[in-house]
Amino acid sequence: MARIGVYGLAVMGQNLALNIASKGFKVSVTNRSPQKVDITVERAKTENLADLLSGYKSPKDFVDSLAKPRCVFLLVKAGKPVDATIEVLLGLLEQGDMIIDGGNEFYMNTENRARLTAEKGIMYMGCGVSGGEEGARNGPSMMPGGDEKAYDIIKDILMKVAAHTEMGPCVTYLGPGGSGNFVKMVHNGIEYGDMQLIAETYNLMRNVFGMSCKEISDVFTQWNKGKLQSYLIEITASILTKEDDECKDGSLILDKIKDKTGSKGTGKWTVQQAADCGVAAPTISAALEARYLSAKKEERVVASKVIVGPESLLKDVVSGKEKFLEDLEKALFLAKAASYAQGLTIIKAKSDELNWNINLSECARIWMGGCIIRAKFLQRIMIAFKENPQLPNLLMDPSVIKELNTDQDSLRRITATAITQGIPAGAFCGSLAYIDSYRTARLPACLTQAQRDFFGAHTYERLDKPAGEWFHTTWTDSHNIASISGSYNN
Repeated sequence: MARIGVYGLAVMGQNLALNIASKGFKVSVTNRSPQKVDITVERAKTENLADLLSGYKSPKDFVDSLAKPRCVFLLVKAGKPVDATIEVLLGLLEQGDMIIDGGNEFYMNTENRARLTAEKGIMYMGCGVSGGEEGARNGPSMMPGGDEKAYDIIKDILMKVAAHTEMGPCVTYLGPGGSGNFVKMVHNGIEYGDMQLIAETYNLMRNVFGMSCKEISDVFTQWNKGKLQSYLIEITASILTKEDDECKDGSLILDKIKDKTGSKGTGKWTVQQAADCGVAAPTISAALEARYLSAKKEERVVASKVIVGPESLLKDVVSGKEKFLEDLEKALFLAKAASYAQGLTIIKAKSDELNWNINLSECARIWMGGCIIRAKFLQRIMIAFKENPQLPNLLMDPSVIKELNTDQDSLRRITATAITQGIPAGAFCGSLAYIDSYRTARLPACLTQAQRDFFGAHTYERLDKPAGEWFHTTWTDSHNIASISGSYNN
């Protein structure tokens, strides 16, 4: 009998099932539409895994094929399809069995489902899976959270299936409840920031110096040998030189792809959760907003004909191309560091709020392989939070402080160039604003708070009084009259 079953056989489900089988574990598979069961079984035969992978056309036969305690790994579209699948499974599973949801699900949905299944004595976990179809087949980064007993039962399988680096398997128990889904959600938010920063970098090279895709690809290839080494930089270099297979005339496919980016919700959830937690995330927010603006393609085309920008893109560029590229590399790294800082701060805030006790060093470690944001920089992040688990913000790590202090002028020059040349670079600007706000001892928030007290009697704290004491000023005679009449609430 199989120790684990995969329910849901779209590309991710098929590849994960084959991955499990290739690691020597028997796996059962099923799907709402039986054709995909046949396809998966045929793939297993092609890869000489037929003895380890078995397909079933009915949920009952699928569940009956699993050894107790039964473990069902769901790779079903998030939302109502997951609820429908759980409803079917609850009629077939028994006390002590477990369900693992491997989709991009909102963490509160996972917590609600955990309470529902617990009433039946069934354990529930949410497990983020990153790496796309290639990762699912060859080793993803996996972010499980929920019932720790369930994790202990199945962790030997997960540890072999996950990607491996010199730091170990890219999976670890993250915490109770929806912690696994939450970490995966923020991982995707960081991914949004990373992708947008790279896109803005490409756009700057393209527009400031008119560099060709081949030249830009060469730059990214060189950067991928240094501290910017990452999966996203690597694939960007490849994308930039890919020819159009349809036309076969040597033209590049990138030049023909419509500049309209989609999103599936995790970036939006990350920004919403940042707001709910009171955490600033300007880089991630800018990346999300850039996608929304890109969707207004037709409006932008019309606007481009009537709203003018700077007269000449090159007129105000004061440094040469070599210096510009040197600045751009440093700027991209610092902006990326700010984006990671924002994401990790969101995770910490939610972890503190719900007592998840998420280990940020381990988050960085399991992101080092298999996932979309895998990068050399993650090793530094892992070490930073391992050496100082109470580090308040990644920007306060000594190695990051050093680079902020030596290279911030590069980030300033790049953002200044983008602004003066009329090139949209919201993620770069967001990162710089985040860094500048974080390093500023006294912000103009004093005025904002005074305004709030003026129009709404919201009160304020004073620098010359103990923290926690609140004060209200009678700003004008009319405020005094309102206060006497009871219109203001102190």
